Amino acid sequence: MSSSSTSNNNNKEKSLVVDPFCFRQFKEKDASKNYGGTVFSQTVAEFEDIVNGRYSPDKLQDGYAPFCKHLFVVNDFTDAQVNVLPLKGNEHLVRTEYAARNDKEVPVLQRFIPLDAIGTEKLPKAKYLDLILYSREQIIKENESQGVKVEKDVTAPWGIVSIKATDVDYELPMNPITIMRNALGKEEGGSGVPLDREAYMKSVEYWSANVV
Repeated sequence: MSSSSTSNNNNKEKSLVVDPFCFRQFKEKDASKNYGGTVFSQTVAEFEDIVNGRYSPDKLQDGYAPFCKHLFVVNDFTDAQVNVLPLKGNEHLVRTEYAARNDKEVPVLQRFIPLDAIGTEKLPKAKYLDLILYSREQIIKENESQGVKVEKDVTAPWGIVSIKATDVDYELPMNPITIMRNALGKEEGGSGVPLDREAYMKSVEYWSANVV
């Protein structure tokens, strides 16, 4: 994960800001046009205002590394839908492709069901939003490793790097390919965290029965 940071006059007063890596999840941003996951109709500023109003350090849950945290908020302000489906019965809808999340990453093989193949009417509204947060220090390290400009006036301690629509208020197993991608060096779009075999096998077990 890597992206450049952008300035905002209110960043110094916020604990959370949407990192540019996550702009693809907001309809107002051009990056959303080619993104097949959850996209929000709210502006980045509107989203930040709401989640900062619900933020408290004691609500943070540990992520896969010390620099990663999760904040679960009740989804009573977006129309985001759950997009994890059981694999059984949907095998014929599954597609694969090599894809990178930005031009700094190496493409990896991904498995998914296109939204237009399942139909939004079959997907329930998510009860929660899982905000995946990276520390400001980690975001700076990853950006610098890829030669991406870092705006020093963004001082919020946490950057929102991904938002998952879910029905549970705890972290689902990370996709196996994401675990492998994170194990790559920062220069290739990973976070540099070594692969944890136990976590990887739990991920394989879950995603062998489910698909996004």
